[in-house]
Amino acid sequence: MLIQDLYVVLKVAEFKNITLAAISLDMSSATASAAVKRVEKSLGAELFVRTTRHLRLSAAGERYVSQCEQALNLLDLAKQNIQTDAQSVEGELRVALSSDLGRNIVLPWLDEFMHKHPKISLKVNISDSNTDFYRDAVDVALRYGYPKDSNLYGFKICDAPGVLCASPSYLKNNKTPTHPNELTGHNGLFYQLHDVIHNHWVFHKENQEFKIRMKGDRASNDGDLVRRWCVSGKGVAVKSYLDMSQDLLKGNVVPLMSDYTPRITELWLICPSRQTITPAVRLLRDMLKQKTRAVFNDLKSAGIDIRDI
Repeated sequence: MLIQDLYVVLKVAEFKNITLAAISLDMSSATASAAVKRVEKSLGAELFVRTTRHLRLSAAGERYVSQCEQALNLLDLAKQNIQTDAQSVEGELRVALSSDLGRNIVLPWLDEFMHKHPKISLKVNISDSNTDFYRDAVDVALRYGYPKDSNLYGFKICDAPGVLCASPSYLKNNKTPTHPNELTGHNGLFYQLHDVIHNHWVFHKENQEFKIRMKGDRASNDGDLVRRWCVSGKGVAVKSYLDMSQDLLKGNVVPLMSDYTPRITELWLICPSRQTITPAVRLLRDMLKQKTRAVFNDLKSAGIDIRDI
């Protein structure tokens, strides 16, 4: 078993698919499959339950992968420390951020990051539009959703479940919904991208799916504005728990219909190529993973039920 094999195991666990994991690692499916088999043979246990179409972690795999990831992160950190001693982390870092997450959550984290690494200069591009790395002159983008362009390379930062929420002031004048069908009587606050209004909301409970076509009097291509409308009592919104974390902790908004799960996505740090992954980008990745984990822990400590985390 090689250390590199463990990185393959983590990618397979992430994608639940050997072919997709192999593509992300720039190797063949056969090479990735052989790496997984070497690890399983060394451990004397199967890490994945294989079906005709999908893979899922076995009970042993779930225990192993979480600890394996921690161990590899420590190895990466040790390597970065050596590299940092030989070559200080410096230079310009051009980061693209979404409006809501960027302004309200990530910018203070970047201030801390620059304080720890004073030789780094920062350029921030804040927009909810998709990043064009060549047109926008960006080194790295923090975005919701897996990068669909196979030419890009990314690091998954965390799962990012959505939350249906409203302010206490809105709920004083409107009945609190307990089922998706009751949302048709509420004012939806919508995100809009390229003139497409996202007013079809989908919820899941166990094996059931509920699709609701919402009505509302406000839509914007700026996610932060949608959040502000929600906080000020203008209606109900589906947002990321990360975007709404501060408002949830302060009681500015409350989660609704916790038995029904709205959209679930992932937060990714995306680079235009593997060659652009510098020591600074790796340090940024590690900081973002640590900070987002702390946000979810704070929400859970406050008694907020976050599913799928």
